[in-house]
Amino acid sequence: MSSEIPPTMRAWQYAQTTGGLEQNLVLKDDVPVPTLSPRLGDNELLIEVLSASINPSDYKVAELPLNLGRALVRTPATPAWDFCGRVVKSTNTVDNFRVGEIVFGRQAPTQQGACGQYIVASAKACASLPSGVDVDEAASIPCAGLTAYQTIAPHVKPGDKVFLNGGSGGVGSFGIQIAKALGCHVTISCSAAKAEQCKALGADDIIDYTAVDVCQALKERGQVFKLCVDNVGFPAELYKAGDDYLLPDGKFVQVGGPMSLAAVSSTMSRLLRPSFLGGGKRKFQLYTLMGDQYQDLAILGQIVAEGKVKPVVEHAYEFEDVPTAFRDLRKGKTHGKLVIHVSDKRA
Repeated sequence: MSSEIPPTMRAWQYAQTTGGLEQNLVLKDDVPVPTLSPRLGDNELLIEVLSASINPSDYKVAELPLNLGRALVRTPATPAWDFCGRVVKSTNTVDNFRVGEIVFGRQAPTQQGACGQYIVASAKACASLPSGVDVDEAASIPCAGLTAYQTIAPHVKPGDKVFLNGGSGGVGSFGIQIAKALGCHVTISCSAAKAEQCKALGADDIIDYTAVDVCQALKERGQVFKLCVDNVGFPAELYKAGDDYLLPDGKFVQVGGPMSLAAVSSTMSRLLRPSFLGGGKRKFQLYTLMGDQYQDLAILGQIVAEGKVKPVVEHAYEFEDVPTAFRDLRKGKTHGKLVIHVSDKRA
């Protein structure tokens, strides 16, 4: 099934990332609209993008050293993997979405991202937009929401204490609310400037990383935490310090961090170094997107519709301002999600 689809579209593209992704973005008017896979069994949707949201991984992957970014995503490429849009065509095997339906979801790293008017996405990585959920809010959910949900929900029960290292960004703002919705006591790290916002989202206890040593502050609280989710990647000793603040059966989940050789070395050390050689004693998990995204996205959409979680959209940019959005994202000072209006058909 399909509706009328133009042969070309407007899209922001980059051919290289020297000097930063945002310095190389060019708005083109004649990019071919992507096509659905002809392979039998590929459950794909062609989607007209209404709004997109951007994440640090969008530029970090593109800028990987040694041309690894180009190995993952063929250039010229369009950035952004999170979206909310209207289904305009589907493969014959798709039976859970209809043409004209509004969906939200996430792509794998691909040449045609959501900073273009049309994208192809797996039906397994999309969910229907629930009634009462705004298009911009839905676009902000996939990466940050899935990361927060999948790093917290499988590991906790009501009454558990959780520490989120980095509570004020996109993942952190979802994480606070999801942990509270699951009945947890939530401690986070953030700057004093963002403390009130984090409290408003539900944080019970705040560690100001600009004023105190985070590891020492956690040690002073004792072995009380069931889970630590590291959305930042520093301080480097945070995992090893978990011996003193995580319960014996507690878990440390690594999410974020700078894309540098030193950071990769630190993560590999956390993952592989045994405790008798100076490594941490608590369970360590390096987070990757897991399982059935369709099911988890549907859960996230439902709890947003029920008001249990409120996506924090810090700013919405018009389509012509995509480079500005990436410049603002790179500063690392956001306290929520950055959304891009790709289409004027959102109403």
